[in-house]
Parts: sequence; C-alpha cells; structure tokens
Amino acid sequence: MGLYAKYIFPHLLDYLMGQPQISEYRRVALAGARGVTLEIGFGTGRNLPHYPNTVTRLVAIDSENMLRRKVAARIAASPLPVEQKQLDAQGRLPFADGAFDTVVTTLTLCSIGDVMAALAEMRRVLKSDGQFLFFEHGRSDDARVAARQDRFNPLQKIVGAGCNMNRPMDALIRQAGFEIAELERFVMPDAPRVLAEMYRGVAVSQR
Repeated sequence: MGLYAKYIFPHLLDYLMGQPQISEYRRVALAGARGVTLEIGFGTGRNLPHYPNTVTRLVAIDSENMLRRKVAARIAASPLPVEQKQLDAQGRLPFADGAFDTVVTTLTLCSIGDVMAALAEMRRVLKSDGQFLFFEHGRSDDARVAARQDRFNPLQKIVGAGCNMNRPMDALIRQAGFEIAELERFVMPDAPRVLAEMYRGVAVSQR
C-alpha cells in the first residue's frame, strides 16, 4: 500500500463521500435494511447515520482500517451496536452460511479485486429470505461514455486507489446468482459523467 493510498486517499475519500448529495443517496439506499446487517467495505463509516432503526446489529468489514480515530468516533456516536471486522488476504467472509438478514455495499464493488468471488461470498452469508442492498457507480449504458470509461480506467485505478469506473454492476450481481428485485439507474449531477453512472437497488438470492 503506497503512501498516497495509505495517508492521502483516505482523507480525500472521506471528504468526497461526505457530500450532502451522496449522503441523501445513502439514506435512500439503506432505507430497507433490517435485522442483523453486514456492511462490506465500511470505509470511514459514512453510512452509519443513515441506517434505519429496523437494523438490530451492524457488522462492518473492510480490508483496510482507514482514519481509525474518526471511525471510532462515528461508531461511538451511532445508536447501533457495531462490530468491526477486518477482511483477511483470502477474502473469505468469516461468517456462517445464512448469517445475515441484510448485506450492504455502497460505492464498494468498484474497488474489490475479485468482485465475483466477493459477491458469491455475500450471497453465501445472506439468509434465504434476506436482501442485498447496493448503491454503486459503474459502466454507462451510453456507448460513448462507456468507451471513455474504458480509456480512462487505468488512470482511475491509480487515482482512486483501485477503483474501477467501468464495471457493469447489474450484470455482475446477476452473474453471482442474485435476482435484482429493484434497480434504479441514474446519472449523479455535478460530477464527471464517467464517474457518475449510478446503480441503486435491491437483490435477493435466486430461488
């Protein structure tokens, strides 16, 4: 992990992810969370204020521990009981099958190396009647925008510390064995189009 990714990027990420517009998107995406909930890619804890009171416990897992003091303060201020876990190098979730009522990712799938393996693990730990809530950015349906995303993605992976701008999130989620029950596609205003193609939805395990 380079100096930029370790010391500079977390502060930049925390600032950008705390913008009011993104906070409102988070609130809408998390509105259906309930029961014992697993958040993949906890980051700096920006989701915490937006979980509804239908969540009884939150397990937060990430491969990195960013801005530890700030994250600790956000957890302490949250009314939710929060348990933090760190993902090991193998990427397997340390939970039993069907352990969670809800699994959540927000702006996370773009930066996971083996995204298909990660989605398979999420499906494994989700209860048969559970739901996967996602809010992600990814590949555009506009061929011209998608071509620009492909062109600039190598640079984006450097600037964004591993973030990919051109992943077709809905297709990947379906390929992992989920059925998408709800999907909203939109372009986030006041942001570069290559980074502003948004996917927000609810998925369930295919029966």
